[in-house]
Amino acid sequence: MTKIEAIIERAGDGTYDIYCLNEIFSGAGKSIEDAKKDLRRQMEFYKETARKEGFKYPAFLDDEYEIVYRIDAPSLMKYYVGAGVFSLAGLEKVTGISQKQLWSYLNGTRPRRRQSDRIEAGFRALSRDLNALFA
Repeated sequence: MTKIEAIIERAGDGTYDIYCLNEIFSGAGKSIEDAKKDLRRQMEFYKETARKEGFKYPAFLDDEYEIVYRIDAPSLMKYYVGAGVFSLAGLEKVTGISQKQLWSYLNGTRPRRRQSDRIEAGFRALSRDLNALFA
């Protein structure tokens, strides 16, 4: 099965964009799920159009493939804070980063690599804890 790597980013207007790293496909939407659906629609549309017009398209589109998504730390935080799942206080507990600094990341400041690593580590620890509950 072919694995397609795709990056999810939050756009300046609050929507989400997804683009494939090694393929020509992309999608956009008001939410991450909408953007994922749009990416799949674009891929299917491309395949159908290529068939109708008689030009080549990536062979994996005819087989089973998996899209592996990655999201940057500020986009992930903004998504869950915006959805009301997390508060800045909750994120502070998960990441060990002050609410003031987290707020700046949610509003346009790009975290340094070390801070991104702390955010990622916090979410991974939370994920392990949640997985342990349902194991």
